[in-house]
Amino acid sequence: RTAGVVGSETSALAAQLAGLPKDYRADVAVIIVGGNDVTHRVPVALAAAQLADAVRQLRSSGIPVVVGTCPDLGTLRAVPQPLRSLAARASRQLAAAQADAVTTTGGRVVALAGAVGPVFAARPDEMFSVDRFHPSATGYRRTAEALLPVVLEAVAEPAPARR
Repeated sequence: RTAGVVGSETSALAAQLAGLPKDYRADVAVIIVGGNDVTHRVPVALAAAQLADAVRQLRSSGIPVVVGTCPDLGTLRAVPQPLRSLAARASRQLAAAQADAVTTTGGRVVALAGAVGPVFAARPDEMFSVDRFHPSATGYRRTAEALLPVVLEAVAEPAPARR
């Protein structure tokens, strides 16, 4: 199931989780969020707290969680300088806060800026879609490949004992 909605900010996670069927239990939850928080200038502390709430909720249900942290928006060549440098800095700040929020609430982190950022920077025509903002199919594939090893680790995690 996909509960996520393209274009959402972290604030939408609670409603997305609430929209899942009550009896649904995922084998693993994968969350990729942050880019829209940066572009809409959502305060880092607020976005990180909202992410922590979502991870905490999923973990309390025994669901392993993998979060792909905010990608490096500095790879967006469609964004002119100096805004691109500011976006890069803001995305790094958010990714660091996300990583802290996720690890302290029991989730696993994939730092997308490091895992896929260099590929997006080196091959933007291939990695970005025609809007030069969102990933192309190849970009999404590369992102999925970066997430997969950690998702497999999470799925292999023993389920918590039911009370």
